[in-house]
Amino acid sequence: MRAVRTIAVGEGEDGVRLDRWFRRRWPHLSQGQLQKLIRSGQVRVDGARAKADTRLDAGAMVRVPPLPDAPPPGERAKALDSRDVAYARSLVLYEDEEVLALNKPSGLAVQGGTKTTRHVDRLLSAWGEGADRPRLVHRLDRDTSGVLVLGKTPAAAAKLSGAFARRKAQKTYWALVAGQPKPSEGVLELPLVKKGVGDREMVVPADPKEPGAEPAETEFVTISRAGQKVTWMALRPHTGRTHQLRAHMLAIGHPILGDPKYANEASAGLSEGLKLQLHARRLTLPHPSRGVLVLEAPISPEMKAGFARFGFDEHEAEPEPFARKRR
Repeated sequence: MRAVRTIAVGEGEDGVRLDRWFRRRWPHLSQGQLQKLIRSGQVRVDGARAKADTRLDAGAMVRVPPLPDAPPPGERAKALDSRDVAYARSLVLYEDEEVLALNKPSGLAVQGGTKTTRHVDRLLSAWGEGADRPRLVHRLDRDTSGVLVLGKTPAAAAKLSGAFARRKAQKTYWALVAGQPKPSEGVLELPLVKKGVGDREMVVPADPKEPGAEPAETEFVTISRAGQKVTWMALRPHTGRTHQLRAHMLAIGHPILGDPKYANEASAGLSEGLKLQLHARRLTLPHPSRGVLVLEAPISPEMKAGFARFGFDEHEAEPEPFARKRR
């Protein structure tokens, strides 16, 4: 696209992040290309500069600068060999004409980067390009396994994104954490901010008035315990901050096992040989055109290893552990 355009945000896109709004329309744009356009001020919302995570209001006018051309039809699809296509298809939990849900494995990034060439976004070429290509509507960390939902049409993607933005999507994660959190259930409201910590960037607790601090809320309930050492918990983020669950559990002194970044001495000692013990178990949200979707992912080999080590049985958990909490 070689001309500047101004496009109105649709009703079904109310609350969608600016970067996700772009990626749904022009999926060939890399994250780096998009970030550069936004940082340089070439992208504007209602005439003002905006950030990638700016939430759009229905009716807002987005300035779209000239964009790089998409690759020729089929070019990206050719990059996938038959094994990649079969692998992508093997991840399907649910599929209809509007929705695709995958069981994302631990270790597979959702989107690519400078050193990441194998990722979910690339594997979506297994479904085709252009209008046939499914669109990401939310994210999971690279090492978090479980339910990842996508829209198969622009309209479906907009409605699914809107459900996340308006908190109509209920996400239930399973996690193994160090120690025994007390109380055993509740809601943690703790703002978070990205900061440089040593030689890395981390998300840490913040004062609500601190520049860059964002509200973050996590509901939690205990499912089972392995003595005093390890607790199996259900976590429900009410907000969608980067690394929210990992940062929140570390902040209360009970980090998720297998996490090399958000860890303390106790969790490091319990985590030897384990990968991140965090799994997006269940997702309930409105279907774009009918009823309610209830999507559930079987636990990953990485989580099975943690369950085996500490003696947990996945069948102990209720399908909706937070329903018990509210009784």
